[in-house]
Amino acid sequence: MTQASTDASTREEFAARLYGLRGRYWDTHPFHLRLHSGGCTPPELRRWVANRWYYQLCLTRKNAAIIANCPLPEVRREWTRRLGQQDGPQDGEGGLADWLVLAEAVGLDRAEVLDERHVARGVRFAVDGYLHFCQTRPWTEGVAAALTEMFSPDHMAERVIAWQKHYDWIDPAGYAYFEHRIPDARRDSARTLDVVLDHCVTAEQQRAAVAALAFKCDVLRAMLDAVDYGPEATATGPVGTVSAVAAVAAVSTAATGTPVPAGSGR
Repeated sequence: MTQASTDASTREEFAARLYGLRGRYWDTHPFHLRLHSGGCTPPELRRWVANRWYYQLCLTRKNAAIIANCPLPEVRREWTRRLGQQDGPQDGEGGLADWLVLAEAVGLDRAEVLDERHVARGVRFAVDGYLHFCQTRPWTEGVAAALTEMFSPDHMAERVIAWQKHYDWIDPAGYAYFEHRIPDARRDSARTLDVVLDHCVTAEQQRAAVAALAFKCDVLRAMLDAVDYGPEATATGPVGTVSAVAAVAAVSTAATGTPVPAGSGR
């Protein structure tokens, strides 16, 4: 047995370390607390939905990056299912389509969501950084970063109840996204945790996995920082991501102790 294996946490200890990051999830952010307590105005709620669209767009690409980086067919087969969940088997289906229905349900025009006019610079920066992380880090770290879904199902269920109570002006058709995503997230989170526990067996791999999940929590909270800041943080249309790539390289180095290779990216 190697020293690295000797120093590694047991499976139960490792799982507890990952669950221990629950307090860093974005549901405790001041904006989310207002969102669930009825304290957001309609423009603020619409701003959250419009900005979260940019994150939704990232998910298929980051999952494809994990698949491309993974040498294990059994993991690739498992992860490929997520591409269809988000993009749908055909136009008008899947997570992206459901999110556009939500956008219309809160009073946004579909065109203004698709052209990203409301996406804050900080949101774009954080999401591009997350995508770059999954493209350039080992596949196990990309999977570990997705473990925020361990914390999300109950939070999403609470969101639907809170919105129905406080924002009765929202078209009920918009809740389809959450109705579809909650059971998927419950199933996916259990499988994702198993993958991480199975394949991160050395102390170094486990530290990197914990750092990846912490990084993802920070990405989500940074998004809310930008949304909470308001319209002043909004960029006009899509922008380049060179600066985001450079910044996430520094963040990744700080989080994992391993520099992102120069020139790596999209």
